[in-house]
Formats: sequence, structure tokens, C-alpha cells
Amino acid sequence: MSKRNTILFIIVLIILTTGVLWYFYFNKSTDTINTNTKTEGENFVSNFFNFGKIKTKEVEDDSTSVTDISEENEETTIDIQEGNLFKISSMPVAGFTVFMKERFKEIANPKEIEQNNLKANLEVLPPSEKKVTPIAPLTEFVPALRYVDKATGNIYQTFTDQINERKFSNMEIEGIYEAYFGNNGNTVISRYLKSSPLLSGETIITYSGSLPKEILGNDSVVENNISGSFLPENIIDMSISPNTTKMFYLFNWKEGVVGTTAFSNGDNKKQIFDSKYTEWLTQWPNENTITITTKPASFVPGFMYIINPNNSSIGLKRILGGIRGLTTLTSPNGKLVLYSNDTVSLNIYDIETGEAQTLGVKSLPEKCVWGISSDVIYCAVPKLIDNSFSYPDSWYRGEVSFSDDIWRIDVSQGNAKIIFNSEEEIDGVRLMLDQNEDFLFFINKKDSYLWGLTLE
Repeated sequence: MSKRNTILFIIVLIILTTGVLWYFYFNKSTDTINTNTKTEGENFVSNFFNFGKIKTKEVEDDSTSVTDISEENEETTIDIQEGNLFKISSMPVAGFTVFMKERFKEIANPKEIEQNNLKANLEVLPPSEKKVTPIAPLTEFVPALRYVDKATGNIYQTFTDQINERKFSNMEIEGIYEAYFGNNGNTVISRYLKSSPLLSGETIITYSGSLPKEILGNDSVVENNISGSFLPENIIDMSISPNTTKMFYLFNWKEGVVGTTAFSNGDNKKQIFDSKYTEWLTQWPNENTITITTKPASFVPGFMYIINPNNSSIGLKRILGGIRGLTTLTSPNGKLVLYSNDTVSLNIYDIETGEAQTLGVKSLPEKCVWGISSDVIYCAVPKLIDNSFSYPDSWYRGEVSFSDDIWRIDVSQGNAKIIFNSEEEIDGVRLMLDQNEDFLFFINKKDSYLWGLTLE
């Protein structure tokens, strides 16, 4: 055989061999697809090395593992009851307020909305058929909190739906005992003690400061200075008007006390009350009503009176009297008084009818707050009350502390129920609601930290 024929024979043999191998390859692949649906789509290489099966099994195992972990985390971290209660401040606070604050909204794809609106306007369609998507407002008003650090006097703030504590001021006054906010959170009234070198004892100092106006979106600024003025020394008690623009305070004068109204910054003072008796607690429940109640003692009959801040010539009007350990909390409409006695039993007195009703709940008005419509009351109610103590004296002096549940008392329906049974050791005071009554805020008397509760 010539050399040329030998080469041709080898080429033909290679071609035939390649064709046979190709034929068996496709037959084997087809059989695999038809006989094993679990390996559908697998080719020769995948069957040989088994990459596909191993990878699929690994993914399935990983998926199962992730699901198990997720379910386990849900069970161990989510507690529906305790999830409604949340701690707000990282330090003891002397006072707080809740107000409506503006912030930027997060808008999903605003440019896309603008482009779609532009396209719709350019289309030649009757106005009734054009579909224009309204662009949401760029800002929103949501409840926010401001509170005063008891140790330094600095002010902090946060939104209620996104607890993110931020320092607002840099002016420090050490040892604030009590703080109030006026002018919708833009004025802070700080109260503290100052040693008097000439007198044996301490003087009560009250300072009213105006907060600087915030720049929208600039919440991180902390170099805010507070300017203001001092009020008379030794103010023994004070309260803020419902619209937060005014305050009423009592201060010692000669052999008695004087009651004065003023703007929250201390301007426009007007005397509307004076008394030789010096032990009073005040409240300003509505624009036409200021109440004064004698400071309570378990073995001493207490009295409550009403003053009209707009017409002091009317004089005092007696509402309640002769009740030992009397403490009170008047409704926003000025018609009802929540009061307690030396047995810590809560009652409601109707000013118009003169009738009193026992609620069957034991607590103190200082641990309650009225709803805006005067139809409900939220109270921090002690789980257990030790009757060996004298009330409310022992609680005021700190000789006894309570562990509270949160109750909702429906005045119109005449019923009461527990809305939150907390495992936290909380002795709630200075309760406050936001404008929409979605949140209840209070200070824990045990350590002065600020807490919040989501209401349903």
C-alpha cells in the first residue's frame, strides 16, 4: 500500500471512530433525561463528575438550616407583650416632653415618578385619561421626645418611632432635680438646689431657657446654646398650661406664698393667688382652670380648689375637702377629678353633679394621665401594696416603692383592664401621651429612666 493510501485510510478510520463515539454520547444523554427526571437537564460532564447533584444537595441543606435558624430566632427574640415596652433614655432624666417634629420623608424613586408624570403630560390624551402619580410631601410631622439629663442638665431628643438618642444642647447645669418644657418643647425650665453661704440650707433655683430653632434635617448638631433668665428663688411648685405657652408657679413671700402666671420664658408675670398656707400642689388642666391641692399626709384632711387664671377676681372655688391623704388629677375638660385617699383607692368626682364614684383600682393620681377627650385614664397600678406603710407619705419619701402594671380605665363605660403586665421593675410617674395617643411615656421612679409603651 502506498504511503498516500495509508494516510487516507487513517483519516477515514478517525472519522468513523469519531462518528461512533458521537452516536453513543447522544443516546446515553437521552436515556438519562428519560429515565431519571431528578437529573433532567444534566449532560455527560455533569453525570461523570456529579457537580450538579452535590451542589443541589448543598443548597437544599443550607436552605433548611437557614429556615431552622430563622424560626429559632423568632421564638427566642420576639415577645409580643414585652415588645410594646421600650426604654428611651440612656441616663436618668429630670423631665421630658413629647411634641410634633418635622423630618424628611423617605420617598421611593422620586425621579421615576417625575419622569412618568412628564411622559403622561406629553402624551396626546384627553385630560381625564392622563394618569399622573402625585409626589408625596418631602417632609412629615411625627411625635418626638425631648428630655433633660438629671446629672448634667443637657437636653437630648429622639423620634418616638425611631429611638436614636441625640444630644441637643451643650450647656451644663449639674444636679437637676426637676425639669419642665414649654412653648411646644422650645423652652426648658430647670430646677436645682444651690447652697447659700449666708443662710443655713439650700435655695431652690429655677432657670427658664429658650432653645434655638432647629434646622430641618440637622438633628446631629450638639453645639446649641440656651439663653434665658432666672425666675424667683424658692419656687415651691409649678405647672405648665395645656398649650405649653404659659406657666403657673408658687413661691414663698413673707409669711405665705404667692401664685403667679407668666409666659414659659418668664415674661408677662401676673399675680393671681396668695395664701398664708404654704403647702400646695398645682395643676393646669385647661385654659380656664388651675387647681391647687394641699400637699397630702395620711392623717391630715386634704382640700382642693379651683382658680380661674383669666379672672382671678372670682376667687377660690372649693371642690373637694376633708379627705385624708388627698391627691388629685383633673381631666382636660375640667369636669372630672381623679383623686385618691390614704387607702390609695382611686375615685372620680364629677364637679357638675357633685357625685363620686369608686373605680376599684388602687393607685395614685400622680401615677396616671387623662386621655385628651377626658374619657379614658391610663395608670401605673401597683401589683402589690404593703398596708403596713402610710400612704402617700411613705411613697413620697421613698420608704416604699411599687412594681406596676399599666391599666386603661374607660370612664364612659365604667370599666378598667390591664393593658400591659410588665416583668420590668417599674414605678411609673409623670405619665404623658402623645398627640394621637399612640404612645404612653413615663419616668421610672426607681431610677429616673424614661420609658415608652406602644398603645393598641
